[in-house]
Amino acid sequence: MIPLAIVIPYYKINFFEVTLDSLANQTNQQFKVYIGDDASPDNPAILLENYQNKIDFVYQRFEQNLGGKSLVQQWNRCLDLCNGEEWIMILGDDDVLEPHCIDAFYTHLEEIQSLNISVVRFATQVIDKDGVTISQVHLHPKTEKAVDFLIRKLKGGTRSSLSEYVFKKELVYYIQFKDFPLAWYSDLLAVLEFSNWKQIFTINEAIVYFRLSGLNITSRKDDLTLKNVATFNFYYYLLSNCDIHFSKEEIEKLLDNVERTFLDNKKNVRHWIQLFMLYFMFFQYKRFLKLGFKVKKSIR
Repeated sequence: MIPLAIVIPYYKINFFEVTLDSLANQTNQQFKVYIGDDASPDNPAILLENYQNKIDFVYQRFEQNLGGKSLVQQWNRCLDLCNGEEWIMILGDDDVLEPHCIDAFYTHLEEIQSLNISVVRFATQVIDKDGVTISQVHLHPKTEKAVDFLIRKLKGGTRSSLSEYVFKKELVYYIQFKDFPLAWYSDLLAVLEFSNWKQIFTINEAIVYFRLSGLNITSRKDDLTLKNVATFNFYYYLLSNCDIHFSKEEIEKLLDNVERTFLDNKKNVRHWIQLFMLYFMFFQYKRFLKLGFKVKKSIR
């Protein structure tokens, strides 16, 4: 059995050929690709014919579009296509792997397993719609505690996207992705939870290229309200379900962030209630009163 599955939740054909080329060009072909077509208007069947002898893949077209309603549900049914692999990578249909990514994964696999690590990531670089790099190469410590990574990211010290990670399959199925709107922050929370809040292992000598094309969710600006709701849900989940993993100072940082997120969408009544519950949980009564004054001042 091949240990690694690469799952592609497919919808956009614009850059899909480049993604497939990056898989066909891997120096180590010990992986199986599972492509779940989310009832896309751009059927990739003809394109896929060109890769029949280049990539070991399974293609499944779903007749009902789920991504428009829940991207996480689309991820889950694509994951269900897998067949016994131990590790899973969920690759965007517009992202690109360097030719030696898979080889680097297997080079480090024995060490990863000896450390009992369940989340692996590659170095990353952002590219535009033309494949031109528009960021530095983002590197990480070889091993890093999940909480340290989160705080570093929240301070703007790094970036993260789903395509650059490899997860232990059993934990993905057991813990599952949390279904936030647009799957915004669902991937980041998954990194923390699938690691069991322990160490993340980084392969810095191989790069996954994340495409910022203007077409993907990260690029869009017409869904800011949904992203706000997802961001609030993410912080609320961390504080209400995962607070034992954080220090007092880190709790304060998360409360600051959830408060700023709330202030960007003050009319959400549900968020008022949830925020009050958080402040009550952490005995932050003065903070809640200060928030009330901020809101009152902002609407004058």
